[in-house]
Amino acid sequence: WYDTFNELLDDDSELDYGDRWTLKVNYNKTDEITYEERRKGWKISTHQANGKFQCVSCKKTWDSAQVRLVFRYRLLGGQGTVIMRPFGQACVRCRGDKFNLPGFDKKEVEQALLRQFYKIRKNCYHEEDEEKAEDNGRPSSESEAKTKPHKNHLCQACHVGHCCLDDKDDN
Repeated sequence: WYDTFNELLDDDSELDYGDRWTLKVNYNKTDEITYEERRKGWKISTHQANGKFQCVSCKKTWDSAQVRLVFRYRLLGGQGTVIMRPFGQACVRCRGDKFNLPGFDKKEVEQALLRQFYKIRKNCYHEEDEEKAEDNGRPSSESEAKTKPHKNHLCQACHVGHCCLDDKDDN
């Protein structure tokens, strides 16, 4: 994530406004912002991505097109900060309340970050990209394809009350 973030900033000039941007990962942040945080300039966006998981207990592996990412971001005094939180999933075999963290391929990381950069340009620099405005800045993704039903009993974001997916088939 860090390397791709910096490559997109440096090589592709995604946020070419002269401000310095950094990426941090925090596994405790949610998609709620307090009044005080909002007053200090924090904004939030979410993204659903394709990810890969491996159970730390039984070593079972699985792919998921329903990995929730939360991005908090702000620009303050020439310094931009993006804080990302990936939500995990529990193993269907082990169940339990142990959530495994996702892994992502480079293309998926780039898509998530490009979408986030669009949000930053729009909300921090008040730039509107006509081409991306139509699709809300989201590059086409394989995660939009039909996927298996969402299982909220295995979803960490659901457990903390921050999942955007309805669970129509939760057994």
